[in-house]
Amino acid sequence: MKQIPDAILGRYKALFAKKQIPQNFQPYYLKWLRYYLDFCRKYKFKESEKNSLPHFINKLNEKKQSGQKQNQAFDAVSIFFELEPVKKVKETDPYYERKPQLTNSSWVPVYNDLKSEIIIRHYSPSTLKTYTGWARQFQNFTKSKEPQLLVDSDVKDFLTHLAVDRKVAASTQNQAFNALLFLFRHVIKSEFGELKDIPRAKRKPYIPVVLSREEIDAVISKLSYPFGLISKLLYGCGLRLFECMQLRINDVNFDTGMLTVHDGKGKKDRTVPLPEKIVPELKDHLESVINLHQEDLRSGYAGAFLPSSIEKKYKNAARELAWQWFFPAKTLTFVADKKEYRRYYLHKTHVQKAIKRAVRRAKIPKRASAHTFRHSFASHLLQANYDIRTIQELLGHSDIRTTMIYTHTIKTKTIKEAKSPLDF
Repeated sequence: MKQIPDAILGRYKALFAKKQIPQNFQPYYLKWLRYYLDFCRKYKFKESEKNSLPHFINKLNEKKQSGQKQNQAFDAVSIFFELEPVKKVKETDPYYERKPQLTNSSWVPVYNDLKSEIIIRHYSPSTLKTYTGWARQFQNFTKSKEPQLLVDSDVKDFLTHLAVDRKVAASTQNQAFNALLFLFRHVIKSEFGELKDIPRAKRKPYIPVVLSREEIDAVISKLSYPFGLISKLLYGCGLRLFECMQLRINDVNFDTGMLTVHDGKGKKDRTVPLPEKIVPELKDHLESVINLHQEDLRSGYAGAFLPSSIEKKYKNAARELAWQWFFPAKTLTFVADKKEYRRYYLHKTHVQKAIKRAVRRAKIPKRASAHTFRHSFASHLLQANYDIRTIQELLGHSDIRTTMIYTHTIKTKTIKEAKSPLDF
């Protein structure tokens, strides 16, 4: 593989700070740029032309590169294009008439608009990542067709390709459908047409994995601090993993014995009771978080990451104790554009890996994960004859039908004591 020319390398690296590319990601960006330059030399594409990018991403897709790697490669090459400004005909010229392209059209405005529409609606970063990934796959499938020329038949062909050629799961196909529906409605400003004509995969009924109380205790006993405490909260309060990780100190109220979940799934807030059994453990953990915060302040730390709206309204909130993460990350994160250190919350992958290891060590023959604690919370409450509506509120479900799935995870008294009419 040829090296990047020095004339390009220096200018390319200079854009890392401007684009806020983390230092540990920069070697990967350089690697993707080298791959792209080699791709252009091999397949006779002009390196400076943006039309070559969809072909490069399509080649990565053919080589079974993950969606995350394709997104990273896309970003790396997009930064390179900023070094080579393309001369464009001014569309304000009265004699200029833009002709739509059937293939090789630029989708850069589409991705910019997609990001804006998702941010406006306050959707999560994971939604942005997922929808962008499907948009890129759809772009590759249509050979970068002019966005305004896309029709519902393109969507049908793409979904059929996913089901027939790639044999994806029903949930994956439906996720792609939702992403493209959002793309058409809010970005391209075009409707699908008759939605009934677009194929939709039918999901099979899913019965969640549930652990018994003995299995819950066995897994937790194999977890070290703070993962054991996190698992107790997941099970004791029925939290989703991201809800637990994003807890702040002001969300835990020991006086009332309540835990407040802000911006849960669907941007909904709710309160759940704190398990009395772990209150002393939670207070000990809080004391260690307070000590860590004081050390951070002495070292000139800029505070915890906050939503931009809160930080603009409350200038000092990031450094206040109430706004610190209840489960802070072990290391500080350097913010390149502001040249300051901030602390993020403990990454969910650390918890997921710890729980997976604990399940193996406990020798439990079930596909248990962090979310299994939430399933077990709902099932055990239902088994204890709690009202289904109460469980729905504690879980934060919008639809009672979502909560009703847990009726299939237990043996109810009605089923257990069923008798033949001849015995009446």
